[in-house]
Amino acid sequence: MNAKPPLSGYTVLELGSTVAGPFCGRLLADFGAEVIKVEPPEGDPVRAMGSHVDGKSLYAASILRNKKLISLDLRQPEARRIVARLAERVDVLVENFRPGTLEKWGLGPDALHERNPGLVVVRISGFGQSGPYRDRPGYGFLGDAVGGMLHINGYPDRAPVRAAVPVTDMTTGIYAAFGAVMALLARQSSGRGQVVDAALYETAFSLMESHVAPYELLGRIAMRAGSRLPGSTPNNLYPTLDGHYIAMAAASDSVFRRLATVMGQEALASDERFATGLARVTHQDALDAILAEWTRGFRLAELERLLQDNDVPASRIFTMADVFEDPHYAARGTIVRPSGGELQGPVAMPVPVPRLSGTPGEVRHSGGCLGQDTEEVLREKLGLSESELAALKESRAIHVGAK
Repeated sequence: MNAKPPLSGYTVLELGSTVAGPFCGRLLADFGAEVIKVEPPEGDPVRAMGSHVDGKSLYAASILRNKKLISLDLRQPEARRIVARLAERVDVLVENFRPGTLEKWGLGPDALHERNPGLVVVRISGFGQSGPYRDRPGYGFLGDAVGGMLHINGYPDRAPVRAAVPVTDMTTGIYAAFGAVMALLARQSSGRGQVVDAALYETAFSLMESHVAPYELLGRIAMRAGSRLPGSTPNNLYPTLDGHYIAMAAASDSVFRRLATVMGQEALASDERFATGLARVTHQDALDAILAEWTRGFRLAELERLLQDNDVPASRIFTMADVFEDPHYAARGTIVRPSGGELQGPVAMPVPVPRLSGTPGEVRHSGGCLGQDTEEVLREKLGLSESELAALKESRAIHVGAK
């Protein structure tokens, strides 16, 4: 039998919106933390994102999963006082407002730590809590631009290309959740909380690790390389007879030798242009041309089977339809279908990752309705009476939704 979830017993107050903050909260919730998400009366903007069924966001069903949902109008002093009181009773507070917003509301880390010295305050922003760009509005796309990621994505003769999912927002959410857990571990010995400062542009820049030193020492500015991985050859997409592409990564010497054997061109592995990793990178145009000429002689399914049977890392490019039909996804349960949220019926979403052998993450329910837990949370956490709740509803400081 599995032990209790690793974050069981910790409570998180999530003030974040859209992607980075809610994704951080969702990660913590998946591994057992009680996450209380605060939404404005109009709902988190994530509820308007992505595809909808009967007016309900399928994306929200996933990113709001496992959370208790309360709705407060933080423009009102009464609502901000509720946040201050809740912050006294939780372990982690997650926010992704523009820097200075919490301080303007009297909810900055200094004020919160006076009430709760052990509180971990996770702050997610575009450009961090300090520096000349701190007050700029920030989104993951802008983080990609400032962090250098956008410059290297796409083909060299065309405009930069962004990823079709919010990679930097989600990666920042991962860093923020990692920071929260590290701060909780540090609190075990110090007894004190701290501030986790997670900036979108720094997340993007951190992924540029392999390009930083080459600029300083060699003056080399990384450029867009299409589907290649610079400095690793062959590592690219290659065309097939039936108009598809296969992804192949055969950059190590031993794998390249296997590939040359499969091709029936063993001499490639001893050719001075291709015999070592560095030589292959130097002559990548010539090598990719040879490989593309060879791969065009096969249909995709035949080529994928041939390469995989000979232990050459290669794969077709999966569509979402492929994912849903794939036996490996099915065998590992990579797609889960929880119920119990706003959509009522089952809805497909990714399983919590990473997989822990003894204390795995779990999807207990999909994302619920706006404000569905407002009264329950305020009764249980703050001991508010029915008359106090009624007054807050009357003043519109809180919003109460139906479960």
